[in-house]
Amino acid sequence: MSEARNRILETATRLFYTEGIHTVGVDRIIAEAGVAKATFYHHFPSKDELVSAYLTTEYERQRGALSALPGEGVERIRTIFAKLAELSDGPGFRGCPFLNAAAEFADPAHPVRTIVGDYRDWFRGLMRSLLAEAGRADADRTAEFLLLLRDGVTVSGGLGDSTTVHTAVETAVGAVL
Repeated sequence: MSEARNRILETATRLFYTEGIHTVGVDRIIAEAGVAKATFYHHFPSKDELVSAYLTTEYERQRGALSALPGEGVERIRTIFAKLAELSDGPGFRGCPFLNAAAEFADPAHPVRTIVGDYRDWFRGLMRSLLAEAGRADADRTAEFLLLLRDGVTVSGGLGDSTTVHTAVETAVGAVL
């Protein structure tokens, strides 16, 4: 990946996450990334393609981060949710980039919504496989609940106090598992 493309993507990631996708224009990204307009459009022919690259990069980053967490089966699920609670309590946390993007792109056929759906399918599948690994017969149903819990953690973490979020996560994960 070229240095200019990286700068554009890093700038867009920061701005999209902190301010919202629709509020940030291409001209601002170009100015803050320090690239020419032609360079921007060489790498990203449209803003939608930049948004897709942003979400795809975030998807890959989260897959890598969650894959690196230790444990197997139910123990790993607990570790994942403890990490989600911790991240949602961190400085600058503004919710889930996928849920934030889904809220800005109402059309379910839009490519952004496809990436959001793919991410959610991946997370659900990860939970399902860890539950199956632990011998849980209700892996499909429980994976659905854990996906909803994940969504709740990423929304509540940006809105509430950290003690409540951490306690709620421990209680909910404990009840499910």
